[in-house]
Amino acid sequence: MRAIFLDRDGVINTYPGDKNYVTAPERFRFLPNSKKAIARLHKNKFKIFVISNQAGVGKGIFSQEALDSITKRMLAAIKISGGKIDGVYYCIHRPQENCPCRKPKTGLIDKVKNKYPINLKNSYFIGDTIPDVYTARAAGCKSILVLSGKEKLQNRKNWEAQPDFIFSNLYEASKFILKKS
Repeated sequence: MRAIFLDRDGVINTYPGDKNYVTAPERFRFLPNSKKAIARLHKNKFKIFVISNQAGVGKGIFSQEALDSITKRMLAAIKISGGKIDGVYYCIHRPQENCPCRKPKTGLIDKVKNKYPINLKNSYFIGDTIPDVYTARAAGCKSILVLSGKEKLQNRKNWEAQPDFIFSNLYEASKFILKKS
């Protein structure tokens, strides 16, 4: 089984900015064509999972209920567009808690792997940060960095890890994945 692991902020929805969070459903804005990309991947038999750090909950900036409302609204809009997210996995812990599920650690992907027979070598992790690239590597997936969120191409010389592939956004990444498969 092939999977696509997606970071959320900066990949599916607009990146809220450094040290900022999407704190309510009305602050969640889909990036152009992200729902279309998810629908195309779903129709081509990829299992799709959101893997995201959401430390704002652990920091008390917004509640678990707010995060659940944001997720419910996101999933409903993706479904209306013909897509499907097979699972949403968040780490709500602060970085200093050293949680095994906080990216770049692979705890969230491990949870998916325990539930589904995923072939990680044939799977992709799509994120907008270098820690997402580390997560992909550690899990054994191909890494795709999208430039629709936090990371910028002009910082490439400073990256401690190079992604397997770079695209401007999730839609461009999905076109590549579908062409390859």
